[in-house]
Amino acid sequence: MSEETSPSAIEQAQLTEIRNQIDAIDQQIQALIGQRAACAQKVADIKTQGGKVEAVFYRPEREAQVLRAVKERNTSILPDKEMAKLFREIMSTCLALEQPISVAYLGPEGSYSHSSVIKQFGTSAHPIAVSSIEAVFAAVQNGDANYGIVPVENSTEGEVKSTQDELLKCDLQVSGELELAVDHCLLTHAQGGEQIKKVLAHQQALGQCRQWLKNNLPMAQLEAVSSNAAAAKMAQNDSSLAAIASEQAADLYQLPILEYHISDSKENSTRFWVLGREAVAPSGEDKTALVLSIKNQAGALLDTLQAFAARGLNMTRIISRPSKSKNWDYVFFIDVLGHQDDEDLAKALDDVRQHAQFLKVLGSFPISPL
Repeated sequence: MSEETSPSAIEQAQLTEIRNQIDAIDQQIQALIGQRAACAQKVADIKTQGGKVEAVFYRPEREAQVLRAVKERNTSILPDKEMAKLFREIMSTCLALEQPISVAYLGPEGSYSHSSVIKQFGTSAHPIAVSSIEAVFAAVQNGDANYGIVPVENSTEGEVKSTQDELLKCDLQVSGELELAVDHCLLTHAQGGEQIKKVLAHQQALGQCRQWLKNNLPMAQLEAVSSNAAAAKMAQNDSSLAAIASEQAADLYQLPILEYHISDSKENSTRFWVLGREAVAPSGEDKTALVLSIKNQAGALLDTLQAFAARGLNMTRIISRPSKSKNWDYVFFIDVLGHQDDEDLAKALDDVRQHAQFLKVLGSFPISPL
C-alpha cells in the first residue's frame, strides 16, 4: 500500500474534508448572526424614534418565547438546553446593541447570584455587585440598575427571609425566574482540615453544609457573612480560614479547593427572581407570585384557596411566615400557574380580594425555558 493510500493518509483526507465543511458552515452562521444583529439594531432605532428615552428593550416574555421555540424545533444531537444556551448568548449580544442591560446582584463577583445574572441575561449584560439583598432592591427602585436578581428559596434551607421582607415593602415587579444548581466547595490555603480555625459563608450555605461541617470540621468556628464570594475574598490571605463557595469563586480569588461537593443534599439548588420596574406581558407559559394575609375568621384560608382550586389553577408554592406587624399574624406567599391577565386567574384574584385582609400581586412572569 502506497503512502498516499495508507490508513493515516485516508483519515487525514477525511478530516480535511469535514473541517472544510465546518469552515463553510461557520461562515454561514457568522453571516446569519450578523443579519440578526442588524435586525436588533433596527428594533432599537424604531423604539427610540422621536427621541424616546424610556423605551423598554428587554422583554422577558419575548425572550422566553424565542428560547422555547429553539428547544421545540431542535432536532440536532445537542440537548435542548444546550442549544437554548447558545441562543441565550446570541440574544444577549444582540440586546446589548439595542441597550446594555445593567443587573444588580448580591456580590462580590463570583457569588451564585453573579452566576444567576449570567444564566438569565448572558455575558453581555452589565452586572452590578452590591453589598446586600436590600441594596439590590434599592438599585432597581432608584434606577441605578435596569434589573436585579435576588435569591428567593433554596431546595434544602427554604425561603430567603430578607428577600421576602423587601418584596412586602417594594413597588417592583417580579419579571422572571430561574433555578441554579448549587455545588458548594471548601476553599482554603490550609493543607488540611486540622489547620482550619474558622469557616466563612452565607448563612444559607452554612445551613446547606451543616452535617458535612459537623462530620469533617467539628472544631472549626462557623461565621455567617454577606455572601459566599465575600467569604472567599476574606480567606485569600489567611490559611486558618476556609470559605464555602463555588469553583468559579475559587478561580476568581485564586483559592485552592480542599474539598468538592460538600452540600448535605446532592440535589441542592436555589431559585432566583428577576426584579424590574415594568409589568411583563403574557408569554403563554407563565407564573404569578402574590402575597396575602387572611381575615381572622373560620374558613378564611379555605375560601382563599378555593378561589384557585375551583378554576383548576395549580398553586406551585404556598409559604406562611409572621407578618411582623402584630403577634401571631401571618402572611402567605403563593405562586400559581398562569398570568394575572388570564381570565380565570383574574377572576380568582378578584375572589381572593373579597376574602383576604391584604393582597399584593408581586408579578406575573414567564416560566424559565433554561
